Amino acid sequence: MPFRSRYTGLIAKYHDRLPLADDVRVISLGEGNTPLIRLCNLPRQLARGVDIYVKYEGLNPTGSFKDRGMTVAVTQAVAEGCRAIVCASTGNTSASAAAYAARCGMRVFVLIPEGKIAIGKLAQAIIHGAEVLQVRGNFDAGMRIVRELAEEGPITLVNSINPYRLQGQKTAAFEIVEELERVPEFHCLPVGNAGNITAHWIGYSELALGHNDPGTQACSFCAGRCRFTCAMVRERPRMIGYQAAGAAPFLRAQMIDDPETVATAIRIGHPQSWEQAWAASRESGGWFAELTDQEILAAQRLLAEQEGVFCEPASAASVAGCLRDIQTGKIPEGSTVVCTLTGHGLKDPDIASRDASAAMRTLEADVDVVKRVILDKLS
Repeated sequence: MPFRSRYTGLIAKYHDRLPLADDVRVISLGEGNTPLIRLCNLPRQLARGVDIYVKYEGLNPTGSFKDRGMTVAVTQAVAEGCRAIVCASTGNTSASAAAYAARCGMRVFVLIPEGKIAIGKLAQAIIHGAEVLQVRGNFDAGMRIVRELAEEGPITLVNSINPYRLQGQKTAAFEIVEELERVPEFHCLPVGNAGNITAHWIGYSELALGHNDPGTQACSFCAGRCRFTCAMVRERPRMIGYQAAGAAPFLRAQMIDDPETVATAIRIGHPQSWEQAWAASRESGGWFAELTDQEILAAQRLLAEQEGVFCEPASAASVAGCLRDIQTGKIPEGSTVVCTLTGHGLKDPDIASRDASAAMRTLEADVDVVKRVILDKLS
């Protein structure tokens, strides 16, 4: 068999597209290279002739897209001789920061809102050795504290205001175009702190602006390594950001102080990438929209029951919004749409587990009893 090099993470693959020194010590857990899954059952029910793909970022090492940015941010922090890293988090950032800090032997401090974090995410941060500090306030309060700490002390902030985070996260756009061999017309994302929609726009823009003359050679991005040509990356998708109705500052056109939603990962009222996200929406011809918690949870269940993909509630906002915009015609027939699923369903299992408990039946351990129930279900 021909030799195939082992995938070792997104820095190794895209080093020439990242602002890191050539000889940097790479801190990686093999992140990136997540599946782009074409949905089959939900689009058929819509009968609108739209191709829908989900970029399943829940299959990163700690179960969320945060690993893409964290590998680059922590790699750079190590290169700068940093003693510790710090972040505020609704959960996923803390889990990722703790894992990458453990990987390189660095201390990590995470601030979380008291009583407002999914247990799966909190468990990850603790098991990886993070020093977890609960604050009596929401994510935005914690964010204000860690920004001030990072300005005053020998500690690196690894929230998405760290530019190296966004540089890592932009690589998801590279992977999507490589696999589709073209740019999707629409890219749908859940929006909380707004770093991810910003990072994707950076990635798509680098592809579009980095092309050579069409039809002559491979694009400058890939230097001949990938399958698409320059003509395929001239365009950029329209970026659509979906927020929970109780945490929708982009829909209110102003910051909000008391965000509330069941989708904990996007329960943020003061997005740190505010201006950048507005720019991505404006420059791409996209839009922001809001969804109720009921719509988000319904989409989470649909995706799990009909496509076999289990994502956390915040992730399902991208699918819920996409399906609604297809039904209303805002996303037209014939379009190719990519929805980012930011985290795995096991990151925030509370609601799903309650539903599962309610759905279970207890039977006698008797084959005839079990058989009768199953046959009744099949009839």
